[in-house]
Order: sequence, then structure tokens, then C-alpha cells
Amino acid sequence: MPYLSLTTWSLHRELGSLRWTYWDDITKTQKTRIEEQPENLTLLALPFKLAEEGFKSLEVCHFHFPSTDKEYLLQLKDNFERSGVAFYCLLIDYGDISNENAIRRNGDINFIKDWINVAEIVGAKSVRVVAGEGKPNDKNALAHSIASLKQIDDYAKSRGIQVVTENFKPLASTKENCLDLLLGTEKGIGLTVDFGNFESKVKYDSIKSLIPYATSIHAKANYDNIGMIDVEEYKKSLDIVAQSDYNGPITLVYDGPGSLWAGINRLKAVVEEYC
Repeated sequence: MPYLSLTTWSLHRELGSLRWTYWDDITKTQKTRIEEQPENLTLLALPFKLAEEGFKSLEVCHFHFPSTDKEYLLQLKDNFERSGVAFYCLLIDYGDISNENAIRRNGDINFIKDWINVAEIVGAKSVRVVAGEGKPNDKNALAHSIASLKQIDDYAKSRGIQVVTENFKPLASTKENCLDLLLGTEKGIGLTVDFGNFESKVKYDSIKSLIPYATSIHAKANYDNIGMIDVEEYKKSLDIVAQSDYNGPITLVYDGPGSLWAGINRLKAVVEEYC
């Protein structure tokens, strides 16, 4: 049976120190900036909070790590183990491995490898790698992404980490490109299917086509300006999952207005029927 999971993006405004990475066009290098925010909830405490709320796993955005020191990572790993909540995926939200510029592409691959090293220490099962910023119809970008993913996957496998990509950002915004990425890497990588990242006119057909390949699901809903979700629309996507053999995490993604926990709980009330 599928099980409840959460991403730290759903608590973006609640977490403390944020690590932001960006590409500097002047120096042609990645740079990192730390932004301190009021700490309402720490990443170290989050596994225990989620255990209390009935979640089985967590996906953590790379920029939500306040530190990548080994001592901190081992403490976080211990907290996951003691809480009983699995560290399912480290979401690497930076990098354009489809870029035509080999310097940029290789620099981003090395950046991703560094985060795979973090995933190994902290005990994450997988890392999510963005397929790229190339346009959906750019075949060269697709080829660069496939070659990059193969290299990243080889590196990750040697460290016991699974690589997954997602229908996220332009290159992987179509079901056709998602399938080409999977087949091009000889199905060596996994796939996260995000309900909210397809154009509305092809959304349900795309989800139905990709669910057989899914290793995780990001369950986004449509909601109004006060954060109330469109339950009927949400269930259309969830029904497709229920009619498949999928049995992995259904990760709740809420980034709407108002209380984040209230929004998460509205999603949870619906998704629990499918778990």
C-alpha cells in the first residue's frame, strides 16, 4: 500500500537556516548563501514531529540543510532512525545537467555528486536530480541530460544511493521526455511523478502513462486564495494511483497561503483514504 510522506518544501516558511545555491554568471561558478530565518521548527526535530503526525517518510530539499558538517549529518541520521521516519529522498533543487555549456554542465554534475556524498552520510535512500532547463523540444539538451544522468547514477550507485528525476522544470515537463530519460538511462533511475507540474490539458493522461514507472509521487493539489483545496480535482489524480500497482510514498506538497500545517492536514485528510 502507498504510505504518507512529506517534503520540507511544505514547511518552507517554518524551517530555520536556509542554504541557497546559485550560478554566478560573472565567476562561472556556483555560490552558496546562508539565509537565517526565525526557527519555528528545526530539521533535527522534524522526524519526531512527523512520527507524531503519522508520516512514514520525509523528503528534504538541499537548501533546508543548515549545515553539511559530518557531525550534524550523523545527528540528523540518528534522529531519523530513532523516530522511525525514513529519509526517503534528498531533493537537489539546483543544477542544469542539460546545458549546452560543458563547463556549466560538469560543474553542476560535481555539485550534485557533493550532495550525493551528503545523502550517503545522512542515510537518505535516494536523491532527486532535476533533468534540466532545456526546452522540451531540444533534442541536444535531452541527450546531454541522459548522458549526465548516467554519470550521476554510476556515482550514486557506488554509494548505495538511488537517483530519481521528476517531471520538474522545462525539459522533463512532458511525459514523452520523462519516458525518454528513463529509457535512455536504461531504466537505471527512478521517477517522481508530480501532480502539479503538467499542463492541465494533458495532466491526467500524463500521470496515467507515468505511474507504472513511478518510484515516488508528489501529491500537489489545486487550492484557492485562502488555501482550500479542490478535493474533487485532487481525487482524480489519486484515483489514477489507486488503480495502479503503485505502493511507494505519496508525498504531500503544500505551498499555499495561511498556516502550513493546516494546509498539510487538509491534503492529509484526503490522501489518507488512499494509504
